[in-house]
Amino acid sequence: MNKVMSNKWFIALYILPALLLIAVLIYIPLVLTGYYGLMDWDGIGAMKFIGLENYINALQDEKFWVSAKNSFLLAFYSTLSLAIYLAISLILASKIKGADLLRKIYLIPMLLSSVAIAQLWIKVYNPANGILNSLLRGIGVENPPVWLGDTNIVLYAIFIPILWQYAGFYILIYYAALKNIPDSLIEAAKIDGASALQIAYKIKLPLIIGVVKVTIVLAIVGSLKYFDLIYVMTGGGPSGASEVMASYMYKKAFTSYDFGYGSAIGFLLLIITLIVTVFIRKLTATDDEVQY
Repeated sequence: MNKVMSNKWFIALYILPALLLIAVLIYIPLVLTGYYGLMDWDGIGAMKFIGLENYINALQDEKFWVSAKNSFLLAFYSTLSLAIYLAISLILASKIKGADLLRKIYLIPMLLSSVAIAQLWIKVYNPANGILNSLLRGIGVENPPVWLGDTNIVLYAIFIPILWQYAGFYILIYYAALKNIPDSLIEAAKIDGASALQIAYKIKLPLIIGVVKVTIVLAIVGSLKYFDLIYVMTGGGPSGASEVMASYMYKKAFTSYDFGYGSAIGFLLLIITLIVTVFIRKLTATDDEVQY
C-alpha cells in the first residue's frame, strides 16, 4: 500500500475524478461567464463579440452601483449580527437550563427553504393584516409602516428574516467551538476570581478567534451573492431600493434577455467577492494564535 501511495501516477488517478467534477461544476462555468460577458447575446441567437463593452457599461451603470451598495450594506449588517450570534452561543454554552431545547429551536430556520421563509415574512410584513402591523396598531400606532413598500426601510426589513434564517448556522459553529474549550481553563479562571464577563472576553473569545474570523468571511461573501429570499420578497423593489448585485444580474439576463450584460455583471460580482475576501483575510490575519 505504501508503494502504491508513493506513486505520483496513482495519486493523480485518485484525485482526477474530483478535479474533473470541480472543473465541470465550478471552473468551466466561471470561464464561460467571463467569456459570455464579452458578447452581445440574447441567450438564444448568435453571439456577437463586442469586447469589454458590457463590462465598461456595467461599471458606468448607476443601477449596478446601487445594487452593489445594497449588497455591501447587507454584508455590513451580517457582520454586525455575528456579535448577536456569538452572545447567544456564549449563553447556551454556559450550561443554562433548557440550552438543548433552545439550540434545537435556533436550528429550525435552517430546515426551511429560502422561498418558504420569504413567503412567511411576506405575511408577517403584510401592511393590512400582517402580524407585525397588527401588533403595532394594538399598541396605538395609527399608521404603521409599509415594510416592503417603503424605499427607506425595505432593506432593513429584509435583513431581519436573513438574520433569522442564518442564526442557527452561526450559533451552531460558535457553540461547537466554545464546547471544545477545556473545562479546566474555565474552572481555573473561576478560582482566580474572574467574572463571567471576564471569562467570556479574556478567555473564551481569544480561544475561538480563528473560528470568528472564518465566520466573518462567510457572512460577507454570503451577503454579497445573496439572491433568493430578496428576489421572492421584493423582486429588488420598490424602485430598486432592495436590489442587490445577484438580483440585478438575474433581471438583466433572464428578464431583459441580455445574457452578455448579465454575464458581465456576474463576473464582476465574482471579482468583487474575491477582492473583498482577500482584503478581509489580510485584515483579520494575525501572526500568533492562542493555543490550548
